[in-house]
Amino acid sequence: MWSASRERRASTHANGRRPSIGITVIEVVMLAAILGMLAAVGFPVYNHYRDRARNARAAADIVVIQFDLRLYTSVGSGQFPDTLETLGRGTIRDPWGNPYQYLNISSGHGHGEVRKDRFLVPLNSDYDLYSMGRDGESKPPLTAKQSRDDIIRAGNGAFIGLAADF
Repeated sequence: MWSASRERRASTHANGRRPSIGITVIEVVMLAAILGMLAAVGFPVYNHYRDRARNARAAADIVVIQFDLRLYTSVGSGQFPDTLETLGRGTIRDPWGNPYQYLNISSGHGHGEVRKDRFLVPLNSDYDLYSMGRDGESKPPLTAKQSRDDIIRAGNGAFIGLAADF
């Protein structure tokens, strides 16, 4: 009896062929097309959120360094340090692997240049602190193409964010 039910399950179609339990080439192609479309939509969205997260991290780092600079001036001589190395922050890197740029405007010491807005007015009167952004390049005026992706400190700390948003 058991062998009879087994024979019924293995029965053939009217054309004499057994039904296939595998997948066809068309099904594989359809699956690949669907996965390709999901990837085409997903990767740009992922990259956008990854860039936003990196920008946020760079802005947070600038806030922390700014706090350290204020603490340094309140405990020390009232003057800003010439370099971030003085604070113990000389090795800190932005999310893209570049060092943060710091310039003590009053002494002229440090790395980087005085940042300027579209009217070529300096962004800060005390010090400049910024990340060169995703491309790792920067120019003093924010209107320069190389500066649009920079994460900047402006208005003596009133604004910290993407240069394109300033």
